[in-house]
Amino acid sequence: MRLQKSTQFALYAVLELAADPERQMSTADIAARYGISAHHLAKVMRRLVRAGLIQSVRGVGGGYRFSGNVRRVTLWDVMELFEPDFQEAEDNEAAISTPISQALDNVRAEIDDLTRATMQSITLKSLLKFAPKEPLRERSA
Repeated sequence: MRLQKSTQFALYAVLELAADPERQMSTADIAARYGISAHHLAKVMRRLVRAGLIQSVRGVGGGYRFSGNVRRVTLWDVMELFEPDFQEAEDNEAAISTPISQALDNVRAEIDDLTRATMQSITLKSLLKFAPKEPLRERSA
Protein backbone atom coordinates (compact mmCIF):
# COMPACT_ATOMS: atom_id res chain seq x y z
CA MET A 1 0.00 0.00 0.00
CA ARG A 2 1.42 3.33 -1.03
CA LEU A 3 0.47 6.32 1.13
CA GLN A 4 0.20 9.90 0.00
CA LYS A 5 2.86 12.27 1.33
CA SER A 6 0.22 14.06 3.38
CA THR A 7 -0.65 10.80 5.14
CA GLN A 8 3.00 10.02 5.87
CA PHE A 9 3.57 13.54 7.20
CA ALA A 10 0.45 13.29 9.37
CA LEU A 11 1.60 9.99 10.83
CA TYR A 12 5.07 11.39 11.58
CA ALA A 13 3.57 14.42 13.31
CA VAL A 14 0.86 12.64 15.28
CA LEU A 15 3.20 9.88 16.46
CA GLU A 16 5.93 12.36 17.36
CA LEU A 17 3.50 14.41 19.43
CA ALA A 18 1.72 11.36 20.90
CA ALA A 19 5.04 9.96 22.13
CA ASP A 20 5.08 12.76 24.71
CA PRO A 21 1.65 14.45 24.93
CA GLU A 22 2.94 17.16 27.30
CA ARG A 23 5.58 18.30 24.82
CA GLN A 24 4.95 21.01 22.26
CA MET A 25 6.72 21.02 18.92
CA SER A 26 6.72 23.48 16.06
CA THR A 27 6.07 22.52 12.47
CA ALA A 28 9.66 23.49 11.67
CA ASP A 29 11.01 21.15 14.38
CA ILE A 30 8.96 18.20 13.16
CA ALA A 31 9.82 18.89 9.52
CA ALA A 32 13.53 19.13 10.33
CA ARG A 33 13.44 15.91 12.35
CA TYR A 34 12.00 13.94 9.43
CA GLY A 35 13.58 15.87 6.56
CA ILE A 36 10.23 16.86 5.08
CA SER A 37 8.70 20.07 3.72
CA ALA A 38 7.66 22.44 6.52
CA HIS A 39 5.23 24.16 4.13
CA HIS A 40 3.47 20.90 3.25
CA LEU A 41 3.52 19.79 6.90
CA ALA A 42 1.85 23.08 7.96
CA LYS A 43 -1.14 22.24 5.75
CA VAL A 44 -1.30 18.75 7.23
CA MET A 45 -1.14 20.16 10.78
CA ARG A 46 -4.12 22.44 10.11
CA ARG A 47 -6.19 19.44 9.06
CA LEU A 48 -5.10 17.48 12.15
CA VAL A 49 -6.13 20.44 14.35
CA ARG A 50 -9.57 20.57 12.68
CA ALA A 51 -9.94 16.82 13.29
CA GLY A 52 -9.14 17.30 16.98
CA LEU A 53 -6.09 15.03 17.01
CA ILE A 54 -3.68 17.83 17.86
CA GLN A 55 -4.04 21.34 19.22
CA SER A 56 -2.26 24.52 18.34
CA VAL A 57 -0.52 26.32 21.19
CA ARG A 58 0.02 30.03 20.59
CA GLY A 59 2.62 32.35 22.02
CA VAL A 60 6.29 32.13 22.82
CA GLY A 61 7.40 28.52 22.72
CA GLY A 62 4.12 27.58 21.08
CA GLY A 63 3.62 24.89 18.52
CA TYR A 64 1.48 21.80 18.54
CA ARG A 65 0.55 19.25 21.16
CA PHE A 66 -1.23 15.90 20.89
CA SER A 67 -4.80 16.19 22.13
CA GLY A 68 -6.15 12.69 21.64
CA ASN A 69 -5.97 9.54 23.69
CA VAL A 70 -3.05 7.31 22.61
CA ARG A 71 -5.00 4.25 23.78
CA ARG A 72 -8.01 5.09 21.59
CA VAL A 73 -6.72 6.91 18.52
CA THR A 74 -5.93 4.41 15.78
CA LEU A 75 -3.82 4.39 12.67
CA TRP A 76 -7.08 4.49 10.71
CA ASP A 77 -8.21 7.67 12.51
CA VAL A 78 -5.23 9.48 11.01
CA MET A 79 -5.21 7.75 7.64
CA GLU A 80 -8.87 8.31 6.83
CA LEU A 81 -8.28 12.08 6.95
CA PHE A 82 -5.77 11.91 4.11
CA GLU A 83 -6.65 8.78 2.13
CA PRO A 84 -10.28 9.34 1.06
CA ASP A 85 -9.87 7.14 -2.01
CA PHE A 86 -9.10 4.15 0.19
CA GLN A 87 -12.61 4.31 1.60
CA GLU A 88 -14.22 4.09 -1.82
CA ALA A 89 -14.07 0.81 -3.68
CA GLU A 90 -12.43 1.16 -7.06
CA ASP A 91 -14.70 0.74 -10.04
CA ASN A 92 -14.24 -2.31 -12.16
CA GLU A 93 -11.94 -1.44 -15.05
CA ALA A 94 -13.48 -4.09 -17.29
CA ALA A 95 -15.87 -2.62 -19.85
CA ILE A 96 -18.15 -5.63 -19.43
CA SER A 97 -18.78 -7.30 -16.09
CA THR A 98 -17.79 -10.96 -16.18
CA PRO A 99 -17.59 -13.65 -13.50
CA ILE A 100 -13.80 -13.19 -13.39
CA SER A 101 -13.96 -9.39 -13.07
CA GLN A 102 -16.61 -9.77 -10.34
CA ALA A 103 -14.42 -12.29 -8.51
CA LEU A 104 -11.48 -9.87 -8.65
CA ASP A 105 -13.69 -7.05 -7.36
CA ASN A 106 -14.83 -9.26 -4.46
CA VAL A 107 -11.25 -10.17 -3.56
CA ARG A 108 -10.17 -6.50 -3.70
CA ALA A 109 -13.10 -5.50 -1.50
CA GLU A 110 -12.19 -8.22 1.02
CA ILE A 111 -8.56 -7.09 1.07
CA ASP A 112 -9.70 -3.49 1.62
CA ASP A 113 -11.95 -4.60 4.49
CA LEU A 114 -9.13 -6.58 6.13
CA THR A 115 -6.69 -3.71 5.71
CA ARG A 116 -9.15 -1.23 7.20
CA ALA A 117 -9.93 -3.56 10.13
CA THR A 118 -6.22 -4.00 10.82
CA MET A 119 -5.59 -0.24 10.79
CA GLN A 120 -8.59 0.29 13.06
CA SER A 121 -7.11 -2.18 15.55
CA ILE A 122 -3.67 -0.52 15.79
CA THR A 123 -3.67 2.25 18.39
CA LEU A 124 -1.02 4.94 18.54
CA LYS A 125 0.09 3.48 21.86
CA SER A 126 0.69 0.06 20.33
CA LEU A 127 2.44 1.59 17.32
CA LEU A 128 4.73 3.65 19.54
CA LYS A 129 5.91 0.45 21.23
CA PHE A 130 7.77 -0.34 18.00
CA ALA A 131 9.62 3.00 17.96
CA PRO A 132 13.22 2.88 19.19
CA LYS A 133 13.74 4.70 22.48
CA GLU A 134 16.83 6.54 21.23
CA PRO A 135 16.90 8.85 18.22
CA LEU A 136 17.96 7.23 14.99
CA ARG A 137 20.94 8.52 13.05
CA GLU A 138 20.21 10.63 10.01
CA ARG A 139 19.97 8.75 6.75
CA SER A 140 22.98 9.09 4.51
CA ALA A 141 22.32 10.27 0.97
